[in-house]
Amino acid sequence: MHNHIRVKTGDITKEKVCAIVNAANSSLMGGGGVDGAIHRAGGQAILEECKAVRDSRYPDGLPTGKAVATGAGAMDASYVIHTVGPVYGSCGSACESLLASCYTQSLNVALELGCKDIAFPAISTGIYGYPKEAAARIAYRSVKNFLDEGHEMTVYFVFHNDQDKTVFEESIRELQEL
Repeated sequence: MHNHIRVKTGDITKEKVCAIVNAANSSLMGGGGVDGAIHRAGGQAILEECKAVRDSRYPDGLPTGKAVATGAGAMDASYVIHTVGPVYGSCGSACESLLASCYTQSLNVALELGCKDIAFPAISTGIYGYPKEAAARIAYRSVKNFLDEGHEMTVYFVFHNDQDKTVFEESIRELQEL
């Protein structure tokens, strides 16, 4: 693994980092999975900031592949960076670039905020159906390319269970062997 990339199992809402990334839906109003967990852990403050983002910047919803930050409410992180991953099977040939954009856009927002560390979930691999192995390779390449550009940041990939963590690690090992 790249020396600024860490992989772990845990609860992303408890990470003590500058920013955690939310695999949001375009409404930014919360939902299931990671999105719901972040909204519950952060509390009403996140929802209110998301409403303000919708009112001022994205009245039709946050587009797939884009990222926007709010405060983190009651969580230890300073910020939540919301990004909308692609729904696998309905994005055609754009799926890979849209998923990669989620990571690079989130990293760029974190950079603008002055963050030195960020925690990502596995974007689009839950209800959005992106194959975990392919998503892992895209996530890793996107983050590695960002760090290789000279950006100083520690990036955590936080998985809800050991099984998903193992899929990520094995997919990355295969990618590094190519």
